[in-house]
Amino acid sequence: MPIQEGFANQRLTVVPRRVVIEAHSRPVTRRLMVTDTGYYPHATDHLMKRPGGIAESILILCTAGTGWAEIEGTRHRIGSSTALVIPHGTPHAYGASEDAPWTIWWCHLRGTDLPELVKEIGVGASRPLLPIRRLDRAVALLDEIVTTLERDHSPASLMGAAGAAWKLLTQIVVDRAMPVPGDPLQRAMAYLAERLDSTVRVADLASMVGVSPSHLSALFRRATGGGVLAHHTALRMAQARNLLDTTDATVAAIAREVGYPDPFYFSRHFKRMHEASPTEYRNRAKG
Repeated sequence: MPIQEGFANQRLTVVPRRVVIEAHSRPVTRRLMVTDTGYYPHATDHLMKRPGGIAESILILCTAGTGWAEIEGTRHRIGSSTALVIPHGTPHAYGASEDAPWTIWWCHLRGTDLPELVKEIGVGASRPLLPIRRLDRAVALLDEIVTTLERDHSPASLMGAAGAAWKLLTQIVVDRAMPVPGDPLQRAMAYLAERLDSTVRVADLASMVGVSPSHLSALFRRATGGGVLAHHTALRMAQARNLLDTTDATVAAIAREVGYPDPFYFSRHFKRMHEASPTEYRNRAKG
């Protein structure tokens, strides 16, 4: 039987529009703000239609059951561990399936930084769904948002909710960029991390993980911002810094440890990257 006033054990908080307008003029919350948020467990008969869209962007995380969304004439099925992102102003409708009503956490977002965050996530009206790899982490952040705004709508609470929302969105960006266990990028990264004491040819690495050198390079650029060899060099230099900080090994020994037979070449390379020689770096005050 449909629940007329909500769903059993639901949680829901709506920030008054007057408070939203005031918060939009403040330094932090004008950049990102949660205006509405909630949790609907086993949301039987849940249905929302907005032919004109709304001023905020919507994020819905399905944690169990299934639902659907219709955006720009396309109907999408939404299952567990999937997020639906609807950009502001986009006409839409969504709801729970009849046979297995979804359980969802959701929030409405606005702010000057939001368009860039949504773009980095890689979703839009034509592609509104994305898989969530770490459902537990996403739920924890949405629970933090709901709990914070359930308490009150003070400037401090609005800022706290904005911080959790920022973490949620950026974590989704990071998870999408990072490799899935067992895929070519993950296997290539693991191989490089285990071979800090030697050089690696891109062609050999690509062949080992079953992709072309150009495709492997593209995967690395998307995940790390640089190429395969740049990533390997960064790992080797990170290990060199660790050894300089935590051991009394000579520079020559550290050079050999990270795959540089010539300590002078290693020192030149290290200085080019860190604007300090290995010895200068070791003697620099840290912490």
